[in-house]
Amino acid sequence: MEEEQAPEKTGCQPSVTLTYKRIFMKPKLVVLTGAGISAESGLRTFRDTDGLWEGYDVYEVASPQGWQKNPALVQDFYNSRRRDVKAAVPNAAHIGLAKLEEKYDVQIITQNIDDLHERGGSTSVMHLHGQIFKMRSCTNESLIYDVYDDIRMGDLAADGGQLRPHIVWFGEAVPMIEPALKEVLQADVFVVVGTSLQVYPAASLLEYVSETVPVYVIDRKIPLIGRQNVHRIEKPATAGVEELLSILL
Repeated sequence: MEEEQAPEKTGCQPSVTLTYKRIFMKPKLVVLTGAGISAESGLRTFRDTDGLWEGYDVYEVASPQGWQKNPALVQDFYNSRRRDVKAAVPNAAHIGLAKLEEKYDVQIITQNIDDLHERGGSTSVMHLHGQIFKMRSCTNESLIYDVYDDIRMGDLAADGGQLRPHIVWFGEAVPMIEPALKEVLQADVFVVVGTSLQVYPAASLLEYVSETVPVYVIDRKIPLIGRQNVHRIEKPATAGVEELLSILL
């Protein structure tokens, strides 16, 4: 008995059945946050105290010149700030922004050096001005380490350089501004929370938001913004984010 031959396949008979899936992408929501959002967690900002930060002239503790003049003072200052952040907890504004991930592809761009966004549940956080729980070599900026306790003078990186806080000080370049700009250019919704929009280059990010994109600004005192399509929520961060959630979710 001859074996039955399988029918030949023609060009009209696909060898693989393709299943098409429609992918629904979440709208891109970019949030720029400043010190005002963490102030309600008890973390103070120098702009609330006439240029003094916890009693110090900001340039004494947050500039390359201050570091050169008195590095031990700068280390002590940030060691104290690190302890403050460890004791702080995320507030309703941090948690509320994380909740937006249910409906949106959320990118947090923060000027803050604390980790309250991460602890509040946000999964994509970009720190423009560095992070209090990281340290780096003075002689090689790419040598970055985690740190949760104090940094002492004499603590050295692998290259022998003195370790310093991984913070962008006044007068230093902001390496994360270019990645942040790329995120802003993709925004379908742009939100500003707790920032005076006076510190550059972070404040310039708003200038790159498309005029067709809705912008929501939350702050106790909203700065003058020369553009259309701006929704102003003049409230503290916690109350303002609560109102934002009622609008966007």
